[in-house]
Amino acid sequence: MGGEMRIALGQFNELTDEKLVFAKQLGVSGVQMNLLGHSPLPGDQQWEYEDLLALRLKTEEYGLTFEAIENVPLHFYDKAMLGLPGGDEQIAHYCATIRNMGRAGIPILGYHFMPNSVWRTSRTAPGRGGAHVTAFDMALVAQATPAEQRVFAGVRGAALVEQEVTAARMWENYASFMRAVLPVAEEAGVTLALHPDDPPVESLGGVARIFKSVDDFKHGYEIANGSPAWALDLCLGCCSEMPGGAANVREMIEYFGPKGRIAYVHFRDVQGTVPQFAECFIGEGNFNAAETMLLLKKSGFTGFLLDDHVPNMDGDTPWGHRGRAHAIGYMQGLLDAIAAFEK
Repeated sequence: MGGEMRIALGQFNELTDEKLVFAKQLGVSGVQMNLLGHSPLPGDQQWEYEDLLALRLKTEEYGLTFEAIENVPLHFYDKAMLGLPGGDEQIAHYCATIRNMGRAGIPILGYHFMPNSVWRTSRTAPGRGGAHVTAFDMALVAQATPAEQRVFAGVRGAALVEQEVTAARMWENYASFMRAVLPVAEEAGVTLALHPDDPPVESLGGVARIFKSVDDFKHGYEIANGSPAWALDLCLGCCSEMPGGAANVREMIEYFGPKGRIAYVHFRDVQGTVPQFAECFIGEGNFNAAETMLLLKKSGFTGFLLDDHVPNMDGDTPWGHRGRAHAIGYMQGLLDAIAAFEK
């Protein structure tokens, strides 16, 4: 994607002076915003050029790069994902947002294809030293009431569907979505970066999950039919959650890295795999963090890495300043070590 491997601060939804100062103090080169749950930008259906440009310019005032926006609010394209009436109108607004991002000089829009979002059966499971981590247990989902399942889906989760949405239908919806948005993204100079399903299970809340295995991503790549605008927001944690754990992380990097199809990376990990896993600090999960960072480098990846979900440490803020500082410092150390050995 151009440049060298680098680190950004991400996963916040308000571009405040405090966040930008924090990024500078940590020594990262850029920032990314995640606007799935809440968008500070005006607009209930799309975002406008002037508002997007203001984000980039404010970031640059601090000597930082505005790397990407991850996610539009779920209600911007939930009907498009589910193939419901009103989906075409949502796609038209989504395309307008893409054009406005390109015009504003924001090069990447991360997205997912999970109409009912990320699920966790606990957000306060005990991690190392008593830190709180998120966890998932499919057995708890299976015995939960619809009301409990909505809690598992989080405040950002869409209401559960009344009629089951099959994998075949979801694949049809994804193909239709790609046919509509990829040409617009190509023209606008914006890369669309696909996030894996989290958790990577067959179905949740009556909706099939279609990006839950390495083969699923290969199929998605085929659907894109060579479009330069199709790439991955490669969440290593989601890949590690898949059956097989670390093997999926390696295969995803080795397959998509040399093709230049990894836009950016969520560098996190879990302990265990579906149907049951818990998030953890970097370095104590399923994959070897140092080997994985080196593998990214050797694969030709030249995008940015960022903190994603992090354990909530004692005395931390709800957003996780302490946990994020640890994750970013760990990544910086790995990158420095790789650079030293290359000399």
